[in-house]
This record gives sequence, C-alpha cells and structure tokens, in this order.
Amino acid sequence: MTTLAAGAIAMARAIGVGWLCFAPASVPERLEYLPAGFKTAPVQLAQAQPARAPDGSTQFDFSNETVGAEPKSFLSVVGFWTIGAEGDNKFLVVDGRRWKQGQPAANVADKARAIYGERYAEFLDNVQAYAYFPYAVAQGIDDFRGGEISFRFKPVAGRIDQGAGILFNLKPNGDYLLVRANALENNLVLFKYEKGKRSSVEWIRNTPTPTGQWQDLKVRISGAKVEGYLNGKLYLEHTLPAPVSGKIGVWSKADSVVYFDDYRVVPAPQG
Repeated sequence: MTTLAAGAIAMARAIGVGWLCFAPASVPERLEYLPAGFKTAPVQLAQAQPARAPDGSTQFDFSNETVGAEPKSFLSVVGFWTIGAEGDNKFLVVDGRRWKQGQPAANVADKARAIYGERYAEFLDNVQAYAYFPYAVAQGIDDFRGGEISFRFKPVAGRIDQGAGILFNLKPNGDYLLVRANALENNLVLFKYEKGKRSSVEWIRNTPTPTGQWQDLKVRISGAKVEGYLNGKLYLEHTLPAPVSGKIGVWSKADSVVYFDDYRVVPAPQG
C-alpha cells in the first residue's frame, strides 16, 4: 500500500467515512431511468417552487420536471441528482455511479447562494470541505420545525450502499440530521452530521427494505422528538437535545442508485 493510499484511509477513519475510497460500479450504457437513446442535457441551475395544498402541506411529485435534467424543485448540493422516468411517471434519481466521492454537485456556489442568500459562504465552505454524502435541498421550505416529511423510494442498485434518507435540521454551517433506510443492511438509522463527521444517534435493526420495490419512509417531528416510519410501521423513536429547526431534503450514500417520488411535507398544527 502506498503512503498516499494509507494516508487517505487513515483520514477516512478519522472522519468516520470508511468508504471514502469506494470504487462504484461502472456506469451502464443504458441507464435504467432514462428513455432509450436519450442524451443527457447540460447542467443548468434552475429553480421551481413546490405545490402547496389548502391544508398547508407541500407536495413534490416531479411531474413538471424535465427528464434527464437536474431537478428544479430540489437543489443538488453533493452527488449526481437528475430526473428519471418509468412510463409516464417522473421521479428524482440519485446515481452514485456517476459521482466521485468528495465532489460537490455542479454549480454548487450558485446553489449555496440560492439556499442561504448572503449567508451562503460558511455553508459553501463546509460543503466543499466535507462532500462525502450526496444530498439535495428542498425548495420553498425555509425553516421546518415540526410535522411530517415523507417520500416513496425505490432502491435500484449499489454494491456498497442502497441508502435513502430524509434530511432535516440543515443549518447554515452545513450540519444536519437524517433518518435513512438501506436495502443492503435492512436497518433504519437516525444520524447526525456535525462539523464534517457523521455519527449514529439511534440504530434500529431488522427493518425489511427490499431492492427493486417502491417503499415509504416518513419522519414525524414534534419539538425535539423524532419518530421514524418505514412502510407505515413505527420503528424509531428518539428525543434530541434541542428542538428541530432548519431546511430539509433528500440524502443518500456512496454508489447508491435510488428513485424518490411523492416527497411531502405536512407542517405541525398551529396553536
């Protein structure tokens, strides 16, 4: 082992990212989520606000997005995120085979500014320094403090991981929390990402998460209390040291190829 490789592995262990030097599967000629013969569009920064229902909930269904382009309703910060389709149904895709670890998404400076305005500098610095886990930030949700966040997801591929997570409590310094499912591990985990290091907060085993099937993930948050549901079943309960407050999004890991659809945000009742 060369000194350079040994140093990289030591750094990975120090920051809690054991897969830093992962070698994802090669990108197939025919991408599962794009029509045959489709050519990928160039990356451009575009934004769109989600639809709000009369009850105050917010729905992201991707029906107005462009297949093969970056999402408009989510700003991809780390990783390769695009819009895919199966028949007439469009969805958000993370494709870890098309991403190099430690690499922020394209146009990340403009996206950081779109997310945090003039306060974007600290967020951008942390993204560029610790770009280890793919994630994208939901548009139009400035400060989620309680209620429910849910989506449907379909793990498709990934030799190292097939992770799908709900990201919340995202701060201007880049710290966040997430609840994630993983089809290769069959567990549900509450993680915190703080100062460039990920650590587990609550770990629930034996949560069946089959590859190749659409499933449901949901978090319910009330103040500092977090509940995690997989396919309608409550598995995870934890009380944080402080109430939740921050931006939200979707999360993944390593070489995961996962589809996301019907991302829904229901705020907690007022009063």
